[in-house]
Amino acid sequence: MPDALAEATRSGPGRLLIAVYGIFALAAAARSAVQIATRFDQAPVAYLLSALAAVVYVLATVTLAVGSRASRRVAFLSCAVELVGVVVVGAVSLLVPAWFPDATVWSGFGSGYGFIPLVLPVLGLLWLRRTAP
Repeated sequence: MPDALAEATRSGPGRLLIAVYGIFALAAAARSAVQIATRFDQAPVAYLLSALAAVVYVLATVTLAVGSRASRRVAFLSCAVELVGVVVVGAVSLLVPAWFPDATVWSGFGSGYGFIPLVLPVLGLLWLRRTAP
């Protein structure tokens, strides 16, 4: 018998949410890997923040897909960390652009990715709330 909680999390719009998180996980991981491997000395903070974003996206993807009680807690934490990260990094990247000689996934509130990094954690948190037991 399938777990109803897990099914709720990964059904309907949850499938799209998981897919978008998965795409962002791949994109952020690839971007940060190339940046760290080829020009880390140019903007280490920005590149490490992109790597952090990749880890958060991977974690959110997996935990949303699993959908158990424990994984939902981790998914909630992942989405919350992502939201705080994109707001803080977005604000700092606009207020003190010298600190970010190269963009991160979260720079300018995710403007380089169509502001999806700003909207995605909000949708994730809302979906977790909607599918809560």
